[in-house]
Amino acid sequence: MKFINEKLRAPPQPVDRVPAQPSVSAGDCGLLLIRLAFGLLMAGHGCQKLFGIFGGEGLTTTGKGFAGLGYHPGTVYAAIGGGSEFLGGLGLALGLFTPLASAALIGVMINAMVTVTATHGLWETQGGVEYSVCIAVVALAVAAIGPGRLALDRPFRWGKGGWPEAAFALGVGGISAAIVLSL
Repeated sequence: MKFINEKLRAPPQPVDRVPAQPSVSAGDCGLLLIRLAFGLLMAGHGCQKLFGIFGGEGLTTTGKGFAGLGYHPGTVYAAIGGGSEFLGGLGLALGLFTPLASAALIGVMINAMVTVTATHGLWETQGGVEYSVCIAVVALAVAAIGPGRLALDRPFRWGKGGWPEAAFALGVGGISAAIVLSL
């Protein structure tokens, strides 16, 4: 009886509990929405260049347009640009290799700004850089924030986002754009 009374008076012992699986937050859903909207639209834009679908002109005609902008051979650069938009967009949408996907989109948008839209000012209504800046900033922000809990990158170190991931995306995107522009 003494043993039972001592146990009843003793403070409760901590119970080792397994932490509950975190639920999906509104922020995770918001990041998914941003990734899907921007990523799938960019993938579709790449498909226009590469495959001539979604109202696009395809690689041959797009290549002629690239050649007119000073990219030679135009078809090769059209394939690089379209491939970067397609693969970068899919990567962003899926949250897969997010810093690399962001870098691909940033690089393409820098090239678009320098060669096509910069001379037209800021606003899209005059053919300006507005649209390209928005895409590049969203891609950089997703690299910095991380793709969220609803992403294929989640188990990987780079799936959390941060300064190194943002620096990688901006650095690789900027360097690749500089290389393409210098050729």
